[in-house]
Amino acid sequence: MKHPVDVHVGKRVRHRRWMVGMTQQQLAEKVGIKFQQIQKYETGMNRISASRLWDIAEALSVPVAYFFEGMDGADAAQTTDAGMAGVPGDILGDKEALELVRSYYAIPENQRRRLFELARVLSDAAA
Repeated sequence: MKHPVDVHVGKRVRHRRWMVGMTQQQLAEKVGIKFQQIQKYETGMNRISASRLWDIAEALSVPVAYFFEGMDGADAAQTTDAGMAGVPGDILGDKEALELVRSYYAIPENQRRRLFELARVLSDAAA
């Protein structure tokens, strides 16, 4: 049976890997394991040892604590805010949303600001 902490940590590994545009194979090579093991970690099927989590954190350029963020229920509180109505609690679990975020940050700052303002106006108009 999967432990909720293992599932959460695995999701955080997957999200960070997607955010940096790394494949399971690339992460596995950096850590020195097979990509199938990364798959098992990301689904929570296998637990990640402390030393392995340290290696994964270094490969993904985040502190180890990153993988535990949101375990205190803060994420659940955010999704109930009025501004988050209709947004899934695990928004980065959606590949389209993740690709949108990645693309957004690839846009130069001044254009990104204008795009943000446009999105805000459109969402206000739709409400």
